[in-house]
Amino acid sequence: MKVKVASSQYPILYHHSVDEWKKRVTAHAFAGSDHNARLLLFPEYGSMELVSLLPAAVQKDLKLQIREMQGFHEVFTEHYASLARELDVIIVAPSFPVLENDKIYNRAYVFAPSGRSGYQDKWFMTRFENEEWLISPGKKELSVFQADFGRFGIQICYDIEFPVGTNHLANAGAEIILVPSCTEAIRGATRVHTGARARAMEYQCYTVVSQTVGEALWTPAVDINYGYAAFYSTPDRDLPEEGIIDRMKAGEQAWLIKELDPGLLKKVRTEGQVFNFRDHGSIRMDMAEEEIVINYVDLR
Repeated sequence: MKVKVASSQYPILYHHSVDEWKKRVTAHAFAGSDHNARLLLFPEYGSMELVSLLPAAVQKDLKLQIREMQGFHEVFTEHYASLARELDVIIVAPSFPVLENDKIYNRAYVFAPSGRSGYQDKWFMTRFENEEWLISPGKKELSVFQADFGRFGIQICYDIEFPVGTNHLANAGAEIILVPSCTEAIRGATRVHTGARARAMEYQCYTVVSQTVGEALWTPAVDINYGYAAFYSTPDRDLPEEGIIDRMKAGEQAWLIKELDPGLLKKVRTEGQVFNFRDHGSIRMDMAEEEIVINYVDLR
């Protein structure tokens, strides 16, 4: 079953009230659903715009800001859940740094029109997250989301630069891997997009990247953002020769909306010029210290 997916290039804006933030998010979500998209993908750490509602001294404190923004967690999840119902779309909300048991996890929530929801935590921390921001790696659990159009999974930013997560997601039936991301420079964005292209080729699946853009100089956490939205596939029969379905010019607030056909993936996996996905079955891929757990989340 074909599906239209919308990927956001999302600037982190300064807001003066919760209502102002809600109006902005609502308008952006409505724009993404304008062309009958069934799934809206927001980027990593887009939730950090809520820090603008905190006192200036808190905004400038890397560690304090994410603890203080926990006060917005409920309104954040409730608003995105209500938008999913109102627009009749699945929404992968901007990732939110969630405080649990005195640890911060980088979490991407998924909300469905049915009212059902789930989430995926980030596994691998960048040096900035690990050394300066003190974000903790999530448990080695992967969520496979079942929608009416098929199954999808999430690999948050740096996670897509490692094949282990996508390996397990693809083997669990995920045909679309969503990549919410936040990078500050061309090198970082290039690493993410290169990882997304590699995973699409290795597992003969679709990967979709959403990134933050622009400047938010009032917070040192996400002050400079460089990125762009893109859709990738394996370069094989009836799919783009370079594996690039489409990508946008970096920097502007926009949605990139494309229709994906999982049926083409089934064809290349059985009749393709190469059998990357099948041949990966002979490679054992795991974590050295933790067992990987697959959770199936039915959004229907």
